[in-house]
Amino acid sequence: MTNGQLRVIIENIQPQVDGGLYPAKRTQGERVDVTADIFSDGHDHLRAEMLYKFEKNGAWKSVEMKPTINDGWLATFTADEKGSYYFMVHAWVDHLDTWYDGIRKKIAARIDVKIELMEGGEYLRAAGGANPGVQAMAKKLENKSAYSEAVNTILSEEFEKMVRDFPMRQHETSGQKEFEVCVEHKKALFSTWYELFPRSSSLKADKHGTFVDTIRLLPRISSMNFDVLYLPPIHPIGKVNRKGKNNSVTAQPGEPGSPWAIGSSEGGHKAIHTELGTLADYQKLIKEAKKYNMDIAMDLAFQCAPDHPYVKEHPEWFRQRPDGSIQYAENPPKKYQDIYPFNFETPKWKELWEELRSVIFYWIDAGVTIFRVDNPHTKPIPFWNWVIDEVNKKYSDIIFLAEAFTRPKIMASLGKAGFTQSYTYFTWRVSKQEIVEYMNELVHGPSRNYFRPNFWPNTPDILPWHLQHQGENIFIIRLALAATLSSSYGLYGPPYEFCENGPVDGKEEYFNSEKYEIKSYDWRKTNRMTDIVTLLNKARRDNSALQSTWNLQFCEVDNPNLVAYLKATDDLANIIIVIVNLDQHGKQSGYVQVPKFQLQLRDKINLKLQDLITEEFYTWTQEWNYVELEPNKMPFHLFRVNIHESQM
Repeated sequence: MTNGQLRVIIENIQPQVDGGLYPAKRTQGERVDVTADIFSDGHDHLRAEMLYKFEKNGAWKSVEMKPTINDGWLATFTADEKGSYYFMVHAWVDHLDTWYDGIRKKIAARIDVKIELMEGGEYLRAAGGANPGVQAMAKKLENKSAYSEAVNTILSEEFEKMVRDFPMRQHETSGQKEFEVCVEHKKALFSTWYELFPRSSSLKADKHGTFVDTIRLLPRISSMNFDVLYLPPIHPIGKVNRKGKNNSVTAQPGEPGSPWAIGSSEGGHKAIHTELGTLADYQKLIKEAKKYNMDIAMDLAFQCAPDHPYVKEHPEWFRQRPDGSIQYAENPPKKYQDIYPFNFETPKWKELWEELRSVIFYWIDAGVTIFRVDNPHTKPIPFWNWVIDEVNKKYSDIIFLAEAFTRPKIMASLGKAGFTQSYTYFTWRVSKQEIVEYMNELVHGPSRNYFRPNFWPNTPDILPWHLQHQGENIFIIRLALAATLSSSYGLYGPPYEFCENGPVDGKEEYFNSEKYEIKSYDWRKTNRMTDIVTLLNKARRDNSALQSTWNLQFCEVDNPNLVAYLKATDDLANIIIVIVNLDQHGKQSGYVQVPKFQLQLRDKINLKLQDLITEEFYTWTQEWNYVELEPNKMPFHLFRVNIHESQM
C-alpha cells in the first residue's frame, strides 16, 4: 500500500540520461544545475534540498533548492574535481513556512492573530528541536500578555531568518535514487583541431612526408593557436586492391593508396607505415608537440585492407561470401574494395573485442591521449560502451571523438556509450533558421547531458556544397561560426586554409582528394585566412566565455541575413557578442538588441566593445544598436564587451 503520508511529488530530476542508466557529462570547473519538478496537493508551502557528494564514499553536502517557474526548482554546485559526483533531491511540506506566510498576511490585514501565535509556537518547537534560541522564540509567541511584541517579532528579519534556518520537515519525499555526473578534464569540452596528412608534410615537392617533416610544422600550427594536431591513419597501407587517384579502382605504380585501407605485409594496427618513419619518430612527434601545448590525435579505424595480417591469421573475424571471398565494405552505390570490415557477429567476438582493446592500449602506452574514431556507428554500440569503460578503468583523460555522420539516435547512443565528443550536422546547417534551431537543440535539448559537439566546416571526406566554387568569404563565415558557436572545432587544415573548393561533379567530395594522393603544400606560405584563423583561435584561448558551448544565447536582430549571439561566463567577468553576416556576397546591416536580462543591465546602457579581429572599438548606448558588415572587409564581428560598473 502507498504511504499516505507522502504528499510531495518529485518528477523530472535533471541532469540525468535515460533515467540514470548513463551518467550525465560535465567537465572540471563547470556549474551543475540540478532541477526538478516538485509539487503537492493544496496550498501548503514546500521546501526542497539537493544533496551531492564527490565519489561514492564522499560526504553529502546540502544545497537548498529554490523555486523557479511552473513548479520547477533549482540548486547548483560546481564540479571542481575530475571523477564522479552523485546527487539526489529531497522535498517536504513545511507547515512552519506555510503558517509564517499566512500570519504575515493576516497581520497586514489587521486581523487578530492570537490563536495563530500559539500555533506558531507549536510549529517552532517541532522544527527547532532542542535549540535554545528557537525555544525562546516560541515562548515569545505564546506570551499572551505581550501580543504587540509578539507581532513585531513575527515581522522582524531575525524571525524570517529563523523560519528559513529551521525548516519543519514533514511528509518528506526523496527523489528515489542517486544520479551520477561524470566530470572529465577541461579539454573534453574545449579543444581546437588542425588536420593534416603527414605524408603531405614535406617542404619538398613530390617527396613523401615523414613524422620528422611533421615535427618541423609544429611551430607553424602552434602559431595559429591550435592545441590538437590530428593525423589520418599512420599504419601500413594495403597493397591488394589499393585505390588510385580520385578513388580509381586501379592504382598506378607509385600511388600511395588510402591511409584508411589499413594493413599489409609490413604489419597492421600496431605498426607504422615505413615511409612515415618509426615508432620512435612518432613518439618524438608526440613529445615535441607537448612542448607547444599540443596533443597528437590518432585516427582509430577498425577495418582492414585485404592483406592485413588479421585476414590470414583470423579469417573468422571477417564475413565470408558464398564464393569463398571476403565481403569488402560497401555503402551502395559506393564500393570500398580496399577495405574489409570486421564481422562483429563472429562466434569469436570475444577474441575480436579483446584484440581491438589491445590496439587502443598499445597506442595509449606509446603516448596517445586522443583518438578520432572512424565510422564508430558501423560497429556495435555495446562494444564501444565496453571498450571505452575498459580504457577509463586503466587510464585517465583519454578523449574519443566520434566521426559519425549518421542518424540522430545512433549519434546520441555513441555519446551515451562514452564518446567524449562527436562530429555533428553543423557541416550542413547553413541558413540562420537552421543554425538557430540546431544550436538550441544542442544547448537546451536532452543531448546536452551526453553529447559534446565538435564542429568541422570540412573534412577529407566532405567538401560541402556551400563551399564549392566559392570565394574566401564563405570560408571565413563558416570558420567564424564553427569557432564561436562550439567550444570544440576543427579544420581539415591545408585545403581550408588555402580555400580549395573544387568538387567531384555532383558530389560533396574533393576532386583530386588527398585521401588517394600525396599533396605538395607551400608550408612557408600564409594568407589572410591564416591570419583570421590565428586571431580567432587566440580569442578562443584568451576568453573563457568562448570555451563553453553551453552558455550560448541568441540575440534579436532585425535582418535575417545577420545572426547574433552572446556568450558569457557565469560571473559576467568575460562577455563576448558575435555577429555574423551570412551573405558572402553583399553588405548587410541591421539593429541588434542588447540582451539586458542576461547581462543584468539597468535601464541606462553604456557598453564598450572591442572587435578582437579588427581591433576596432565601439560604444553602445541604446538597447538596439546599428551594425554593418561588409564581407569583403570582414563578414563578422567578434566583440569583447566591457560593462561600466554603474550599470550592474
